[in-house]
Amino acid sequence: MELYDQVKKMIKESDNIVFFGGAGVSTASGIPDFRSAAGLYNQKHDSDYSPEYMLSHEFFEEKPKEFAEYIKKNLIYEDISPNKAHKILASWEKEGRLKGIITQNIDSLHQLAESRKVFELQGNLRENYCVSCGKKYTLEDFLKKENPPLCDKCESIIRADIVLYGEGLKQDVIEKSIELIQKADVLIVGGTSLVVYPAAGFLDYYNGNKMILINKEPTAKDAIADYVFYGDIGEVLASIAEGKEQ
Repeated sequence: MELYDQVKKMIKESDNIVFFGGAGVSTASGIPDFRSAAGLYNQKHDSDYSPEYMLSHEFFEEKPKEFAEYIKKNLIYEDISPNKAHKILASWEKEGRLKGIITQNIDSLHQLAESRKVFELQGNLRENYCVSCGKKYTLEDFLKKENPPLCDKCESIIRADIVLYGEGLKQDVIEKSIELIQKADVLIVGGTSLVVYPAAGFLDYYNGNKMILINKEPTAKDAIADYVFYGDIGEVLASIAEGKEQ
């Protein structure tokens, strides 16, 4: 049996699939990743600060105006749509096969593809809040405001509900993600270089023997995967769904 047919059969027979994904899931939708040669961290910019520092809690506290400007200019993409990967995962959820999506992305494309069981390790850009009174704001509210965006209620700073450098991941999301991975029959890992911790360490909680790893390039975790595919995740998932090699 061809590898794609074998994996398709495995997915078709499972009702407990968990997906763990990174920036590579969204690149086909036009959102750059962070660490590749063409990624956000390697793009030229007109600031004296590194992109990593501008996405830190310290920078947000010290320069909220510049922080908001950087977010609006570099992280928010308004005219984007889910790609093949998002849509295939959403279809498996609707069929009752996929129990959860654990994502390191902040773009909400899984939700736009109508996935409902999405656990966002790094938060998201669609939800914003006042750091003082906690009032909630939408992405549209955030974009309309001048920089730095101020709360209508108390005039404190509004920020996106994303995890910055120097901040910890949300404990409830960590616990649920680990629980999903521990109980998973099939674990699909895609579009991530698996170099960012603690998220990359979550794979160590998987107890099964059906780990599928999909990435354009080799990762540090290839050796622990049961099935490894190199290529665009949308194309690979489509080939798996069809049961044929590209």
